[in-house]
Amino acid sequence: MIFDSALNALRSLLHTGMRATFWKSLGLTILALIGAWFAISSGFTELALPWVSDFFQLDFELPKWTGWISFFALMMAGFGLAAALAFLIGPVSALIAGIFLDDAAQALEETYYPDDPPGKAMPIGEGIWLAIKFTGVVILGNLLALVLLLVPGINLIAFFVINGYLLGREFFEFASRRFGPDDYARRLRAKHGMTIFGAGLVIAAFMAVPILNILTPLFGAALMVHLHKAIAARDINRAASVA
Repeated sequence: MIFDSALNALRSLLHTGMRATFWKSLGLTILALIGAWFAISSGFTELALPWVSDFFQLDFELPKWTGWISFFALMMAGFGLAAALAFLIGPVSALIAGIFLDDAAQALEETYYPDDPPGKAMPIGEGIWLAIKFTGVVILGNLLALVLLLVPGINLIAFFVINGYLLGREFFEFASRRFGPDDYARRLRAKHGMTIFGAGLVIAAFMAVPILNILTPLFGAALMVHLHKAIAARDINRAASVA
């Protein structure tokens, strides 16, 4: 079920119905990251570089080897800027793509499940709140994983477990909320918790791939749309067989 949903999600990213959402989300995310890069680098140039220069341009003569310290400091600053941008990829893409997730879900439902009752789009306010929640979840998951990176033996496991749980929970709630209230989503999560967690691990693995992780929100939403449909259909079939 998870494997089939993941394959369908990958196919869905470039499907005709998803194409407009795909390009809008990708384009705005790239523009936002470029803006973030210029903002961070400008801030570094204005604040950090003058401090480094003043620190090493003292009144008395320093040994020649101190020039290497300055060079090393600038190198580390460059790596820091790159790391900051890499950390921002997840939250920025989650915030922007979160605005378009309902459009993506509707396109998938119309294309892959045309005979099923259509899902109900969230109100604008609730959709914005969902995008903010996605962003917060991504930031929280990455911060926790970053802290646990310092703990040998569990760092990589922690990244997948934390992000798998949080991403699986939030994306499945999004997909199921289109077909019922909060209680409906909670009941499904309680009943199919391990399946949802497994799907969350797939999303976390997707998010761990550089550059490709920009598309994590769209991939996660597509995966959970397909997974929700599969879970709902299986529950209906089981109930019918029992009856």
